[in-house]
Amino acid sequence: QVQLVESGGGLVQPGGSLRLSCAASGSFFRLNAMGWYRQAPGKERELVASITRSSDTNYADSVKGRFTISRDNAVNTVYLQMNSLKPEDTAVYYCNAESTGFDIRLRQVWGQGTLVTVSS
Repeated sequence: QVQLVESGGGLVQPGGSLRLSCAASGSFFRLNAMGWYRQAPGKERELVASITRSSDTNYADSVKGRFTISRDNAVNTVYLQMNSLKPEDTAVYYCNAESTGFDIRLRQVWGQGTLVTVSS
């Protein structure tokens, strides 16, 4: 089983920056694609950014040029650097990962979420 633990959320003023981290632990053969999603109050969960194992990235249009996703495969961690934050970025941010188990099965795993609040 894979567990994902996010950290780095909090309160920040508009225009500020935050860095989210998501560390994977447990028993697995490999982590494949990883990503960050967010869910604002009253809205559906949406993809923010994703990254393949070889570090190919994809971003939602709303965060392009402001957010950067990266990963360190040596420590099974994915990061989301968020700059020029806007009030509309306020949401619970969830980490997601696809893992390959030792049984060769693919599994999707979610973290518990971390709250990001952008407000003056």
